[in-house]
Parts: sequence; structure tokens; C-alpha cells
Amino acid sequence: MSVSTNATAASFAAPPVNQRRAAVALLALSVSAFTFVTAENLPGGLLTLIAPDLGRTTSEIGLLVTAYAAVVVLTSWPLSRLTRRFPRRYVLAATTAVCAVGTLWSAVAIGYADLMAARMVTALGQALFWSVVTPAAASLFAPAVRGKMIARLAIGNSLAPLLGVPLGTWVGQQTSWRTAFLAFSVVSLVACITMAIAMPNVDAEQSGTALGTHPSMRHFLVLMAVTVLLVTGGFMMITFVTQFLLETAGFPDRYLSALLLGQGAAGLTGTLLIGQVLDKRPWQTVLVALSLLTGALLLLWGLGHIPALALVGLALFGLAFSAIPPALSFLSMQVAPGATESATAISSSVFNIGIGSGSALGALVVATVGVGTVPLVGAAFVLAALVVLAMDLRATKRRATSLRP
Repeated sequence: MSVSTNATAASFAAPPVNQRRAAVALLALSVSAFTFVTAENLPGGLLTLIAPDLGRTTSEIGLLVTAYAAVVVLTSWPLSRLTRRFPRRYVLAATTAVCAVGTLWSAVAIGYADLMAARMVTALGQALFWSVVTPAAASLFAPAVRGKMIARLAIGNSLAPLLGVPLGTWVGQQTSWRTAFLAFSVVSLVACITMAIAMPNVDAEQSGTALGTHPSMRHFLVLMAVTVLLVTGGFMMITFVTQFLLETAGFPDRYLSALLLGQGAAGLTGTLLIGQVLDKRPWQTVLVALSLLTGALLLLWGLGHIPALALVGLALFGLAFSAIPPALSFLSMQVAPGATESATAISSSVFNIGIGSGSALGALVVATVGVGTVPLVGAAFVLAALVVLAMDLRATKRRATSLRP
């Protein structure tokens, strides 16, 4: 399988479609990623607005993220298998349409249960979107630049905390949290229409993206272990970042949008930087990002009560965490032991297990010992991911050395 896959990838040395059209399609995919990530994390930015309006605690609003993630975990692989015979152009457009409908439903939800149902419908669209978007985007470009293009796709992920969540938070503060959801429903609809028009159909077999280029079950399992650990730790902080900034760092309410904007700017910087190295050193990139993420969380825990240092920790957190999703997506495609879409579906499910675990564990920590301890517990999970990856890379290096003549 490895020999045939490498031969297929090597034979596909040129872009398969007109690159101007491919660029428009990639932009539409990135905007869709932006809307999904914003929709997923918007309850975190609107936490203190939704809770009193619906008569719920902040921990209960945090569980909106947990339920969302649970749907993605349970449906990613089945949905990708169910739709595998349909052109990816229309599948991806349909997922974005679901996002538009789901966020519109969230805007008009009449209570907590109704909002929860709307979130779960939106999650169905996200489950399928993240299962197929990375191979579909990669198939538009030549192998030598696929890591860079996946990083560009992830700009949408980074712009979600940079523009999406801060803008949604600001709109919510000026009007209501419902208006914020309504606005992103419109953005999703525009992305859906653009994608349906611009996205070309590219055969995965011919493009060399149907199967992993360096298939390895061991590396794939290690990657999944690293994913669930680091995302659990990261999303403990992401879910309760607004509460941390208000209660621990002591920032006034009116600064929340600007603070989240700063974190997002750091995240965008991280995404742009990773695109320059991802094709050459993907595993080492994740290793560095995990080290920075651990340091950021420890800084927030130990010195987050000092506003200036909380800002430093928040920026470092955004820089490090934003580099991880594109690297994980790229590596999932490389080491996929079988079909890349199955691997990315599993990776998406594992990622969302981490999201759900992080938000649930964060809610438990907030309810028991307070939000100030969230970064410390999160750092422990990220450090565990760092250790697992470092040990695997060391073992791989040893095996390579022992095989040399």
C-alpha cells in the first residue's frame, strides 16, 4: 500500500485544477471553517449573557459545548461513510447550509433545551465538514504545498477567535446574544453559495489524497492520543476564558472583546507561521507548539491574577494552540493507515472528545475549586501530550538509527 500510494502521490506533481478557482474554493472552505469554529465557541464568549437570560449557570452554558462535541464524536465517521459516493463540492456546501440553519435556530431558541437542540443540529454539519474538508482542500493543490494550503485553510479557524468570537461577544453586549448567532447564520449562507459555485470536483484517487502517503497505524494511534490530551487541556481554558479574565485577571466587562481579539491575533500569527514549516517538519512543529502551550497555561495559572501577565499568557496560548489543528490535520492525512477521509473523520471525533472532555472537566473545576485552577489542570493534560509525542519521536529516531548499515 505504501509503495503504490507514494507512486500515486509522486505522479501527481502539478495542480489538478485552475489555481485561481482553487484559491476561491479554498477561501470559501476557510470561511466555512470560520463559521463552524465561531458557532462552536460562541457560547464561551457569550457565557455571561446567555446564562442569566436563560436562567442557567455558566457551567450549564459551558455544557452546550460538551453536547456539541458529543454529536461530532458520534457522527463524524458514519456521516463520512454515508456520503462517500457524493461529490465533495456538494457535500461541503450542504454542511455549511446546515451551519446556517443551526445558527439561525440558535438565534430564535425559546429556552435552554431548544438552544441545545439547535447546537446539536449545527454539530451534525460540523461532524461531516471536518471529516472531508482537509482531503478535499488538499486535492486542489500539488503535494509539495499541501501542508501550506491546509494551514491557509486553518486561517478560518484562527480568525474565529480573532474576529468571530470577539465580534459575536461585542454584538451580544450591544444588542443581544441572539443577534450574534443571527449574524453568523448569514455568513454561513454566503459561504455555502460561494462553495457550491466555485468548488471543483477532483478525483481523490487521481490527486493522491485517497490514501495516506506514509501509512502507519502506530503513528496514527500516537497522534490520536496526543490529540485528545492536548485538546482536553486547551479547551478547559478556551471554554472558560471569559470567566477567567473577569474573575481571576480582574478585567472589566467592557474589555472582553478587545482581549479576545488580542488572543485571536496571536492565533492568526501562529497559523501563518506554521504554513512555512508544516510541509517539512510537521511532527517537530507539534512538539514546539505543545511546549509553548504548556508554558502559557502555567503562566496563566501562576501569574494570571496580574493583568499584564495574563495578557502575555493569553497571547502565547493563542499563538501555540492555533498551530495545532492544521498540523494534526496534515499528519492525519500522512499517516492514515487506510482512507484519508476515514482517518480525518476519526481525528475529528477524537478532537471533539477532547473538546467535550475539556469543557466538562473545566465546568467541574469551576464548580468545585474555581476558575483560577483551570489553567493548571489544563497544563497537566498538555504536558502529558508533550511527553507522549516526545517519547514516540525518540523511539522512531532510535529505530531509524538501528536500521542503518
